[in-house]
Amino acid sequence: MSGANPARGEAAFTVGGVALVLRPSFEALVAAEEELGPLLPLVERAAGGALKLSETASLIWHCVRDRPAQLTRERIGAVLGWSADRFWRSTPDELAAVLEAAAGTAGESALERAELKRLMEAFPDE
Repeated sequence: MSGANPARGEAAFTVGGVALVLRPSFEALVAAEEELGPLLPLVERAAGGALKLSETASLIWHCVRDRPAQLTRERIGAVLGWSADRFWRSTPDELAAVLEAAAGTAGESALERAELKRLMEAFPDE
């Protein structure tokens, strides 16, 4: 995959060492709108600082160009055994950790699943 082309509105970012390019193409925005509803209210919420993490994650999901096959919504949630609701309520740091694990790019400092499970049981979110 080549780098981002700012002239096309693209932006690059790295998740777990994997370079991803966001491209807000017409097709991507139509798919996001189908999921999230009209984009104008979404833009207005974003401008007011009220965009939810779930909305941001959906926009990113739909706009990732050349998404790696192993990076699926299902796999992201399955990495931690999260329900869809739990995934959408996650913090940006939690989401980044899950994306790294889902992409298979987590470093050697990443937690083993058993250790993560132990920590989740010791420190539940709810």
